[in-house]
Amino acid sequence: MAAPPKIAVRGLKKSFGPKLVLDGIDLDVGESESVVVIGGSGSGKSVMAKCILGLIEPDAGSIKIDGRETIGVRTREREKLMLKFGMLFQGSALFDSLVVWENVAFGLIQGRGIGRERAKEIALQKLGAVGLGAEVGELRPSELSGGMQKRVALARAIAAEPEIIIFDEPTTGLDPITADVINDLVVKCVRDLGASAISITHDMASAHKIADRIAMIYKGRIIWAGSKDEIDRSGNPYVDQFIHGRAEGPIKMEVRAL
Repeated sequence: MAAPPKIAVRGLKKSFGPKLVLDGIDLDVGESESVVVIGGSGSGKSVMAKCILGLIEPDAGSIKIDGRETIGVRTREREKLMLKFGMLFQGSALFDSLVVWENVAFGLIQGRGIGRERAKEIALQKLGAVGLGAEVGELRPSELSGGMQKRVALARAIAAEPEIIIFDEPTTGLDPITADVINDLVVKCVRDLGASAISITHDMASAHKIADRIAMIYKGRIIWAGSKDEIDRSGNPYVDQFIHGRAEGPIKMEVRAL
């Protein structure tokens, strides 16, 4: 009997007032598989990720982790479930009041009760894994470049060696060379951990680099999914317009008159 997907999302729906954001999302992520979800701004990518993390309660549907339903679980079960996850937030979301190593170790200390000395050792190891020296650990996030901040955020995401990592726009705001360095680090960290990964992006260079499989959201639904090698010949006009960045096509940008 085949093992269940690491993550299985079925019929996921979410509205905010009259606005329907997710309209029946179906998505599987296999064991040690890296899935990239693409789509335009406001298409529901981040809302889907927050539902998987349990940060947003969906209106309907199912989210199973390792075959177990997660929607509606008790607080204690949710806390145990969250130990499986690592997260790289859009914009890095580092704490300005903490030095770098404390940022990386935050979840270890606060979420897992690891002592500060041991947590610092782990944090410095993870900083090393993303190419940052121990001296960086004593700096404030404000003293770092955007690319270095993203590396610190990646070190924090992998600090507890999670089974699942979610990357929300991992290369947004970075120049192409720095973005490619981050892409390489994402691939390395996911492979070294053997983790399952969901990455949310509109950067097709990043998607091609880090994905085993790509899925596209449009108007709250997955309209196409396949291997990264198949996307350039998907035959889907919405996918084709998006990946080539064309203004003309079935995807229309809503523009209000002044």
